[in-house]
Amino acid sequence: MTDVQQERRPETPAEAEGTTGLFSALGKQLKLLRERKGLTQKEFGALVGYGPDAISAMERGVRVPQPDMLVKADELLEGGGLLGAAVPELKEAMKRARTRHPEWYRGYAGLEAEAVSLYDYSTMGVLGLLQTEDYSRAVFTQRHPPLDEDTIEKRVADRLSRQQIFEQWPSPEFSFVMEQAVLERPIGGPEVHRAQLEQLLRIGRMRNVQVQVMPTGRHEHPCLDNSFTLLTPKGKEQVGYMESQGYPRLITDREEVRVLAARYGIIRAQALNPHESLDLIEEMLEER
Repeated sequence: MTDVQQERRPETPAEAEGTTGLFSALGKQLKLLRERKGLTQKEFGALVGYGPDAISAMERGVRVPQPDMLVKADELLEGGGLLGAAVPELKEAMKRARTRHPEWYRGYAGLEAEAVSLYDYSTMGVLGLLQTEDYSRAVFTQRHPPLDEDTIEKRVADRLSRQQIFEQWPSPEFSFVMEQAVLERPIGGPEVHRAQLEQLLRIGRMRNVQVQVMPTGRHEHPCLDNSFTLLTPKGKEQVGYMESQGYPRLITDREEVRVLAARYGIIRAQALNPHESLDLIEEMLEER
């Protein structure tokens, strides 16, 4: 059965554990209190340390708010304990939650969720883990053969749910190197492009994250093959992951992983350093 037809739908954590109602109710309460306070999603997000896309996803029940954020939101929005009272149930639901991705992707997604380090090299588009909601929707909407609307929305929600890894403690170590062309490609149009660049700046300024740009003008390049990811799950050996034309490959062979790790080290050394990279992104924003 093709993507144009009905995609075989994996259970989401909420559906699998019967907590759909909890996440949906929390989202509705959060939205009601925010609007009663007269705050936009962007204004409220700035107060609690989240972007407007993340707040939107929480209010729609497709992204689970962290307990600490819920307590802070209760205070800021003068909820009178309405949100805070749900923290025990939220923590229990999060313990039982399972990965929510297409079946072919679940093996990697499970490892990503428990990663202590994640390094990625991107050549064509912004990595899903870094995408805004609108950028992600544009990516799936433009895919050929076309996906149906339900599949697009499900995949967008699943992609946003992965970003909770940035909120874990202790924090994983992240390194993202992307080709300059990735930043210049205005997927979704000017407004979506600008918001995506702003998100890269926000994430790149996190203490446990390094974002680097590989300039197009480099005369030498150690990897003109494909994008790839290296991740180390807690208590396990480092693995590699890559996709080509929709075909995923999880790499566990030690020698192959060693080669990818050595290649990534060279890529990282030849790219702009993190400070130079963020300065470049800021310059791109000023030009728009």
